[in-house]
Amino acid sequence: MTEQIRRVIALNTARESENKVHDDEVARAYGFAAGLVPGVDVLAYMTHMPVERWGRDFLSRGALEARFLKPVYDGDEVAVIADEQDGALVLRAESRGEVCATGRATLPAAAPLIDPHGYQNTRPVAARAPANAGSYPAGAWLGIAPQVWREDTAAAYLDEVREDDPVYTTAGLCHPGMLQRMMNQVLIENAVLGPWIHVGSRMQLLAEAHLGDVLTARAKVIDNYERKGHRFVELDALIVAGGDVPVAKCWYLAIWQLRAPAAA
Repeated sequence: MTEQIRRVIALNTARESENKVHDDEVARAYGFAAGLVPGVDVLAYMTHMPVERWGRDFLSRGALEARFLKPVYDGDEVAVIADEQDGALVLRAESRGEVCATGRATLPAAAPLIDPHGYQNTRPVAARAPANAGSYPAGAWLGIAPQVWREDTAAAYLDEVREDDPVYTTAGLCHPGMLQRMMNQVLIENAVLGPWIHVGSRMQLLAEAHLGDVLTARAKVIDNYERKGHRFVELDALIVAGGDVPVAKCWYLAIWQLRAPAAA
């Protein structure tokens, strides 16, 4: 397989969100050119290629990982490049002449069997407090409110992430990027955050998720640490449909607190 390239125009879907790293003015104060396109949406751009390669099989048992290296900005062209190597798709996303994200997708022979009871079903906090060192302690279990994607919200989402593969609408399936947005919610629904950034994900799909499924996330904090002035949180989570059907196992890394911007 020769190198395949797909080009999309990025959209900052979170400009009005609580996370002000997506706001132009705040992002510039932290040294960025403008508000950042969410990492989960860049991952969604990258997901198109393995689904195009393996079809619905990928949505039921595929594996995908990505690291976000440089910002992607609203309105910029993003080239998603896939190169098949030893049965895997090696992925990268480029914009403004830089590699903004790297990744890898594979299609295992079968999805691993994971017992959902090994992941504690937890509600989000009743009242969110400003994020601090105790918000995401290592070993803690975090949850989110149940989510349901329906045809109207799914259509809007597919448009936002520039997805035109008909498999999602014809089969009534959830896009893997929808599951990644749920990982963002694990942080959002359990503390009030300042500007923060999603920097990496690994996702093993376990079964197709369908529109109308009641989806929940059961996440354990693996680690919470400081590096170069940033505060990181690392999660291991299971996305479950209908209370007992695992649909994705997710590793997720974010900078939940950015180091203070340099004084002007």
